[in-house]
Amino acid sequence: MSQTSQVSNPKISVLGAGSWGTALAVQLARAGSQVSLWGRDHVALSDMQSTRVNRLYLPDAAFPPSLSAEPDWARCLAGAGIVLVSVPSHGFRPIVQRLKNDAPADVETLGLCWATKGLELSSGLLPHQVLKAVVPEHRNYAVLSGPTFAKEVGLGLPTAITVAASNPTFGRTLCDTLRTPRFMAYSSDDVIGVEVGGAVKNVLAIGAGMSDGLGFGANARVALINRGLRELSRLGIAMGANQDTFMGLAGMGDLVLTCTDNLSRNRRMGIALASGVSVEQASIDIQQVVEGVPAARAVFEKALELEVSMPIVEQIYRVLHEGKPVPEAVQDLLSRAAGNDTAGIV
Repeated sequence: MSQTSQVSNPKISVLGAGSWGTALAVQLARAGSQVSLWGRDHVALSDMQSTRVNRLYLPDAAFPPSLSAEPDWARCLAGAGIVLVSVPSHGFRPIVQRLKNDAPADVETLGLCWATKGLELSSGLLPHQVLKAVVPEHRNYAVLSGPTFAKEVGLGLPTAITVAASNPTFGRTLCDTLRTPRFMAYSSDDVIGVEVGGAVKNVLAIGAGMSDGLGFGANARVALINRGLRELSRLGIAMGANQDTFMGLAGMGDLVLTCTDNLSRNRRMGIALASGVSVEQASIDIQQVVEGVPAARAVFEKALELEVSMPIVEQIYRVLHEGKPVPEAVQDLLSRAAGNDTAGIV
């Protein structure tokens, strides 16, 4: 694999051919890069290459000519200057480990970015911490996050995201590589804040879906989003994030989007739970990974570890993982003693 600094228009390998990985691959190709898309389902990838679309996850997003679906891992990575990982949080470490094993000579300098959201359940680590645990010497890395739905990115609708990078040069490279007139990429140096925002907002979106599913209306939804943002911010600051990040695209922006639109699978999970459907059945019905379900456990445990108060997250965790009835969880939240609502975010 080539080092990013040596490639003016690097080939990009996208690992993960779900809806978001496919949408990012389409966008990168649309922006002028040569892109290879890899996934575990070789039959599906062969179908994508012949039909020039991901019929299962993103049927309305046609593949640009410079995007190829490549089922062979080695061929997908050959000549890549940047690798973008778009897999669920539980799959992030295995992918990074495989990259290290297959490219031991220069994996430390490979441009690596990811759209993975969530904490690793077994360790409570954020993705960049997982990367550093596997490849301690790695320098060029970044996380992509913000208020985005894969379907709208695939259709070329106006979108803005945040790119938080380990160094400014790599961050600018990624922003320039992604940017088109309808796709805006903004740089950040707060990797922790952007990752925390991406992890916690999925949990809170399940809560927003539960509230709406119970028919509590817009007032309750906005209150949940506002108080949820404070919980998210408290955790992020305790983990070393910049408070300002949570007022931006990767904080408030992503939280509002995920809590208010039914394209969000996490919100749909909450609506289903409020109607009495089990977590298992709702997951089957949604037909894609609902990241907020495992994230609820990881975030709840991290909050306990750091002694951060997150009452909304706690109740969502108890519904998802302890079987607590949704109405009872909501009642416990409503019966909490009122505190001060200050101007500060926390």
